[in-house]
Amino acid sequence: MELIKKHRIAGVEAGSIAEEMGIEPGDFLVAINGRAVEDILDYMEWTSSEEVNITIEKSDGQVWELEIEKDLDEDLGLTFEQPLMDRQRACRNRCIFCFIDQLPRGMRSTLYYKDDDWRLSFLMGNYITLTNLTEKDVKRITSRHISPLYVSVHTTNPQLRQRMMGNKRAGEVLNILKEFEKAGISIHCQIVLCRNWNDGAELERTLSDLWNMRSIVKSVAVVPVGLTKYRQGLEDILSFDAESAARVLEQVEKWQRKCRKESDTAFVFAADEFYILAGKEFPPYEEYEDFPQIENGVGLIAKLVREFDEAIDDYRGRRVAVREISVATGVSAYPTIRALMDRVQQAMGVTVHVYPVVNCFFGESVTVAGLITGGDMIAQLKDKDLGQALLIPSTMLRRGEDVFLDDITLESLSASLGVPVIPVPVDGRELLETVSKIAYQR
Repeated sequence: MELIKKHRIAGVEAGSIAEEMGIEPGDFLVAINGRAVEDILDYMEWTSSEEVNITIEKSDGQVWELEIEKDLDEDLGLTFEQPLMDRQRACRNRCIFCFIDQLPRGMRSTLYYKDDDWRLSFLMGNYITLTNLTEKDVKRITSRHISPLYVSVHTTNPQLRQRMMGNKRAGEVLNILKEFEKAGISIHCQIVLCRNWNDGAELERTLSDLWNMRSIVKSVAVVPVGLTKYRQGLEDILSFDAESAARVLEQVEKWQRKCRKESDTAFVFAADEFYILAGKEFPPYEEYEDFPQIENGVGLIAKLVREFDEAIDDYRGRRVAVREISVATGVSAYPTIRALMDRVQQAMGVTVHVYPVVNCFFGESVTVAGLITGGDMIAQLKDKDLGQALLIPSTMLRRGEDVFLDDITLESLSASLGVPVIPVPVDGRELLETVSKIAYQR
């Protein structure tokens, strides 16, 4: 007898259809329209129609058959104990550049989990490697046109990809992409570039292969490998320096010229960090098109500056109540933030101290703001002049929580530094609005 997969309901939204129907936390969803639900994708698709029949098993064992009439795409208001309504797929690779393998011991357990679930790629834009896809997965993606997906390609050389990712199945990436191509599944790709591994001629090969699949490959991000000081026992990888970063940019820009000549897109984009390492100016805002790789740190600075430029005139000449604040950021973003805050000082008459925080926790080669810990900020800012408030980028905090990577809370950081600490989204207008609220006491 086949075991029916049931899904325990964790929450029912107040005022929702589910609440009106008498569904409660602790009940089980058994079926939709008479079919067993494999995961959240089935649930989303099958409950989107105007008429839905659902089977609910109550906590006391009663089975309810509910016929629901609703608006198209109206949500039922249910959440489940397993957010995916299925076990999350873990990564099976042993990549030579894996950041999680470079974490120190003793951090919270969730930081060591390696996600590689294609459903989260579709739902949240997570990058996946395709190495754990089954034939059933590929058929499901292609037949139901689940698109777009976000794929960590790294290289299209099968042997090199197997070696870099420590997985025999890694060499199958082009075959899977060709199946996606037949079905018209759009993908965005990333290449984590490792010096003397998949750069140079290998990068040329990868970009050529992906360009030949441009009917489905919508963008490619080239990002430098992140290396911490905790690489004992791991493969030797060189950090990019100014000269090697400049070579990467030259190669990417050559490809952009080719792609723009043959199409209406630059296709491949280099991460902001390459421009910082090479000491080169960032491309103009317009060259990032619709910012398809913004989550990969591609065009983040250009977008921030443009948003700031468009909003700064709205904040000139007002009378300030608070005359001194501070901003903490990563080493790589410091020159940009310092320049923007100089303009804030001129426009608003408020003094802004900007402090680059060196990453002692992961190592000084890690310069992005999103990996700064609360402990490093306490150690480096406790004796600094912080004014009436300290602003930090919200990317320093765990998503949806007021906690840093080292488990120090926003509240404890504020107490240690003796000033309110205010997270700000990486958005130029939001940055100005936050400064103005403090300065003008709105």
